[in-house]
Amino acid sequence: MKKAYVFPGQGSQFSGMGKDLYDLSPEVKSIFEVANEILGFELSKTMFEGSAEELKATDITQPAVFVHSIAAVTSLGNRFQPNMTAGHSLGEFSALVAAGALSFENGLKLVSKRAKAMQKACEIQASTMAAVLGLEDAIVEEICAQIEGVVVAANYNCPGQLVISGEVLAVESAAERLKAAGAKRALILPVGGAFHSPLMAPAGEELRKAIEETPFNNPICPVYQNVTALPSTDAAAIKNLLIEQLTAPVRWTQTVQNMVTDGATHFTELGPGKVLQGLVKKIAPQAEIAEE
Repeated sequence: MKKAYVFPGQGSQFSGMGKDLYDLSPEVKSIFEVANEILGFELSKTMFEGSAEELKATDITQPAVFVHSIAAVTSLGNRFQPNMTAGHSLGEFSALVAAGALSFENGLKLVSKRAKAMQKACEIQASTMAAVLGLEDAIVEEICAQIEGVVVAANYNCPGQLVISGEVLAVESAAERLKAAGAKRALILPVGGAFHSPLMAPAGEELRKAIEETPFNNPICPVYQNVTALPSTDAAAIKNLLIEQLTAPVRWTQTVQNMVTDGATHFTELGPGKVLQGLVKKIAPQAEIAEE
């Protein structure tokens, strides 16, 4: 039996998140306390008591989801023995910390920088994302390539579910064209930015410097990275792919397929929500969804 642990990204947050974990043990409690100290504000208070609206701000959401995931890892103690890890977008930072490639403190600092840099990039140009259901990836890619302006495939979530990202007019135009091509839905998402597209280049540059200056270790198990969907065990390679991640698509479908090919039989999601469990079931119906 090979255990794969997967970590969610932005969008899985909810009001009251992490309170049950906080009360579990002094070790878990200290995760939240260290986070508050590093960030310079009471993230835990916002997580436990904040409204859904407050939790939606990128500079709150990303640290909150990351801290929740690492608190969940910490709560398992010695039971956390991964054969492989992977994270969706922001979740890749959680996967790297869980696998020992990055310390919690440095991971949180990078996540906080990433959130602020992405927020800044969003303010430079009006941009958005859209969820496309019921079309093959190749058709979505082909139609995006024909649209004037920036619009690209950003998240390969599972077969028949892909998110596109780019300039507002280009995304709207692509959505109309995709519906005409037979998409069940092409729904503009309530996000204020074109994540995982070339429009995130300014954020990527800002994050590059921070990543290059941060010490990374070789992980204790392979970490499957978004950019290639392949396992990484080398600290230098991990850094390079993490730098590319902001402007490259999240290849989640391919990641899960590769993990299964490499022997993963049991998938456990650590973090708020169960979005990735649902995607894993669609990508690899034969895999066991394990609760810890």
